[in-house]
Amino acid sequence: SFVRTEKQGRMPRGKEGRSMIFELPLVTIILLNCAVLPAIQLGCAWGFTRLPAGWFAGEVKCRSGGGGSYFLIRKWKRWIPDGASWFRGGFPKRSLESMYPGYLRAFAVETWRGEACHWTAMALCCIPFLWNPWWGCAVIAAYALFANVPCILIQRHNRHRLGKVMAHSRALAKSARS
Repeated sequence: SFVRTEKQGRMPRGKEGRSMIFELPLVTIILLNCAVLPAIQLGCAWGFTRLPAGWFAGEVKCRSGGGGSYFLIRKWKRWIPDGASWFRGGFPKRSLESMYPGYLRAFAVETWRGEACHWTAMALCCIPFLWNPWWGCAVIAAYALFANVPCILIQRHNRHRLGKVMAHSRALAKSARS
């Protein structure tokens, strides 16, 4: 049986000091990780594109400060793929396509959706901890951070910039009415 049992309140240790719920051969662990981790990322991306936009309608505030200047986001964000555009119904966020207020609001909603998707994917990357040794868990944790935190930062950076554009757009509309 692959399921490990608990003895005296501690998880038993297998070969090579591994402490896990499922004890599997290393090759199986590697193959399983190579299948499950991309499935988590792509499954979250696909699933989140199917969720109602109303779930992600948050307020977009224009905060003071440089937005992405702290992490130099503008320098490296072009190297990160936009996963939402890989699925039918996804909202591409690589560039701003319109200044129309409805589009800007939809873009802002999609930044909330993208951020929630990456937080969820990062949390779900703990699933392979069930069959990985401690050092495999450390590698997966590093992968989860490396694959998701930059995307979360980009979504926040885009929302900050959208807040500025939306505030400027409202000011122009207000001055045109006056």
